[in-house]
Parts: sequence; structure tokens; C-alpha cells
Amino acid sequence: MNTAPTQDPSTAVALPSEAPSAAVVRPAQAPSTAVVRPAGETPTARVRHARPEDLPRVAELAAEHAAYEKAAPLAPGLAARLQTLLFATPSPRLRCLVAELPDTTLAGYATCAPELSTWDGAEYLHMDCLYLTESARGHGLGALLMTAVRAEAAALGLAEIQWQTPPWNEDAIRFYDRLGATSREKRRYSWPAAGE
Repeated sequence: MNTAPTQDPSTAVALPSEAPSAAVVRPAQAPSTAVVRPAGETPTARVRHARPEDLPRVAELAAEHAAYEKAAPLAPGLAARLQTLLFATPSPRLRCLVAELPDTTLAGYATCAPELSTWDGAEYLHMDCLYLTESARGHGLGALLMTAVRAEAAALGLAEIQWQTPPWNEDAIRFYDRLGATSREKRRYSWPAAGE
């Protein structure tokens, strides 16, 4: 596994190679797994693709995420549905990345999938979720998850990443602004496909 540390003297990041506001970021080439290493020390946390055995914890994190965003509780059986979306098809659209602490605890996740922009006449990567537990925030894991999402976009040959965050989530907005993302005012709607 090849690694390439960054130039930041306080923290080296080794990136192993591995095959209703909306925001936009253009990806740069980067691998989809990242390991944070204080200079001269062993890894302290990493971001990697989810594995089947991670899905019960990812479902728990998704439920925490929904509660944090004041959304309705998630329907039971999410882990099984994610299993189908991520691992039961030869070319899954959905990608799931997890933030793993040194003790192997999963402290967060990000999910993304390619989508289409009619106005641009091009695909982009839609980041559906990015969530870290409260105790995992402020330690650089959000930036690692975003780096991994950016790497997914690059690997798919997509030039842009888009996502949304609630307008009241000022911490997330500040984080995305620090990344250099731009925002667009929009409202997100949902409508049942089957109806009266």
C-alpha cells in the first residue's frame, strides 16, 4: 500500500491508494481512504469504505443523524437495505465511507452517489449524508471524510460534488465554507411516488 504524507508539520495525512442549502466542491485527485497520523506516530483514525459488518453501526449512525437533523425516525431494517444497495449489485451506485477510530469504533459516515444535472448536461457526485458523533467532531475527521468523498468523485471522473445542509446547522455551514464550497439557496422537497 503506497502512502504520501502531506506537508502540514503538525499532522501528516497518509492517503493509501484504493481501487436546504446546497453546496458544491470540485474534486481533486485523491484516494478514498485516509489515515491521520500525528508526525512520527501511529495512525489515530482513518476513513475507509464500509464493509458488510459495518452496516449495523452505520444504521445506528444514520438514526443519530436523522435525530440530529430533527427528521422522522428511520424505518426499521436500514442495515439490510444498505447491504443490498452497497454489496448485492456488481456496480453499486451508492458509496459509503466510514470514519474509524483507533479502537475500530465507527464514529461517522458519509454516503454519496452519482446524479445528473440537466442544466449542466453532466453527472456530479451527490453527497447524501455526512455525520460524525458529537465526540468525534473537531478532530479533523470531517475533513478526512470530505477528502474521501472528493476521491470518490475523482475516481468516477466527476467534476463536482453537491450536497445540502439545514440552514440552522451553522457549524456545518462554517465547516463547508472553510473547505471553499459555495452555497445556493434552495428548498428540498419530497413527494411519495404512489399517491391519490
